[in-house]
Parts: sequence; structure tokens; C-alpha cells
Amino acid sequence: MFKVIFAALGFFFFTKHFMGAFLGFVIGSFIDNFMAAKAKTGKGQSVFDYYQQHAARPHEDFATMLMALSATVMKADGKALKVELEYIKAFFAQQFGPQYSATHLQTLKHFLDAPSIPLDEICNDINMRTTLEVRIQLMHYLFGIAKADGHVADAEINVLKHIAALLQIPSSDFETLKNMFYRDVNSDYHMLGIEPSATEEEIKKAYRQMAVRYHPDKVIHMGDEFQKGAKEKFQKIQDAYESIKKSRGIS
Repeated sequence: MFKVIFAALGFFFFTKHFMGAFLGFVIGSFIDNFMAAKAKTGKGQSVFDYYQQHAARPHEDFATMLMALSATVMKADGKALKVELEYIKAFFAQQFGPQYSATHLQTLKHFLDAPSIPLDEICNDINMRTTLEVRIQLMHYLFGIAKADGHVADAEINVLKHIAALLQIPSSDFETLKNMFYRDVNSDYHMLGIEPSATEEEIKKAYRQMAVRYHPDKVIHMGDEFQKGAKEKFQKIQDAYESIKKSRGIS
């Protein structure tokens, strides 16, 4: 990109002379190469190359996806907190059991140390490997990281929303998840995908749809910790419905 820009500038400032364009091209190429080298990590390996290498290994593919996304959320507000790291460590220990090791934390550190994380490419890879139900559960896990310090910051919400869009998660599902962690007076309604003005029949219908959509059996093939998260998510849907029923006197 810079070689084209500098070539044009050189051509213009050197009175439209070819030598100016050539010098600009050389300078721009140097900058392009420098920027490319900066995007490399480890032994001349790009962040996405590193991701692909680890995601292709048996039993490491899902863990690598999680670590790449985890690092993105941890870096969202400009600081990686110890409480967030502890949340991730506890999740991995429960999810992967004996297969969880210091190697996973090294993978996380690799993404945390990277100048940038190629989210577009990584999320595209995740989309090809997983179902929507799994990706929704991934978002639930990521919200857990953001809430680990007791508060989901606006910067974290923005990053989570961007990840959800890249993972092709419908905005309605994102809003449901967000209101499980980032609550306001209307969160119970928004968790069911409706507004406070909804009728009694609309409330009941929304609950039935959500109960089916977020049933833990949707991710029964995943590990224990994901099953735990799915059950918690399902319980929050039920709690929201019961809260609305109580406040409106619905039997």
C-alpha cells in the first residue's frame, strides 16, 4: 500500500519525473516490509499462521479458537486483568481436564503479545468449523471473561459485538446474551427478545421460543464447562420469564 502512495507522491514532488516515482516506490516498499515484519510473531510467523498451525493439531483446535478470542476480549479495554486470566484458567481446567496444560497459557500469551489479532480470518475459520449453537455458547464464554471483574465496560461490549458479527451470530441472540451480563431495568424483556410493551401472549410465545433455542441439549456434545454455561444460560432465560410473570401478575 505505502509503495503505491509514495510512488505517486515522488512522481508529483519531483516535477512528474520517473526517478521521483521510483524513489518513492523504494521508500514505500521499505515501509510496507517493515509493517509486514511487525505483524510477524515468533520465527517469522504471522499471527494467523500461528493460529492455523495450532488449530490444525489434534485436541488443540477448539482450545486455540478460545485463546485467540479470549485474548481479543482481554485486550478490549487496554488492560489484561489477573481476574480475567483466572476465569480463563478455571474454565479450561474444567473444560479440558488433564489435557489442559501450560501450553494453552503460552498460546494465550502469544495472542496477547501480538500487535494485532486477525479476527476476520480467525472468525471465518471458526464459522466453517462450528455450528451456530456452538458459536452462541462461545459468546457466552466471552461475556464471562468481560464480566470477570464485575463489570462489562463499553469497550468490551463493542469488541464483543464485533466478534458476534464476525461469527454470524444474529443480533437478537447477541442482545439476549448481553442482557444476561449487562443488565438494566428492561433486561428481562430483552433477554427474551421482546420489549416491555409486549402482550401476555407475546411474552409466553417468546419464552417458549427461547427455551427451545437455548436448551442445553443443543451443545450436549461439548465439554462439561460448556454444558455448565449452557445450563446457566437456560436458567437465566427461565428466571427472566418468571420475573416478568411476577411483575405483571401473569399466571
